Amino acid sequence: MSTTEDPNAALWNFPMDFPLKIMGKRHDDFAQTIVELVTLHAPDFDASTVEIRASSSGNYIGLTCTIRATSREQLDNLYRALTGHPMVKVVL
Repeated sequence: MSTTEDPNAALWNFPMDFPLKIMGKRHDDFAQTIVELVTLHAPDFDASTVEIRASSSGNYIGLTCTIRATSREQLDNLYRALTGHPMVKVVL
């Protein structure tokens, strides 16, 4: 096995539903911005399925976006786009 192979590759069974939890500071455009970014990487993403939760203090917002992932590359690209966005603090 080469060092570039994913030792957990057998656990990935594409296509599959994959939930992403995205958190950031509360901002009027946060949800719309994140939905647009997710849709760029998962064009069949249904924005009506987004779950939104505010923190107890109301300073942060969390979104759960469940996409139909088609490849590890797609997930990696989406994670890079989300974690690189200035509005996003954490992606799980």
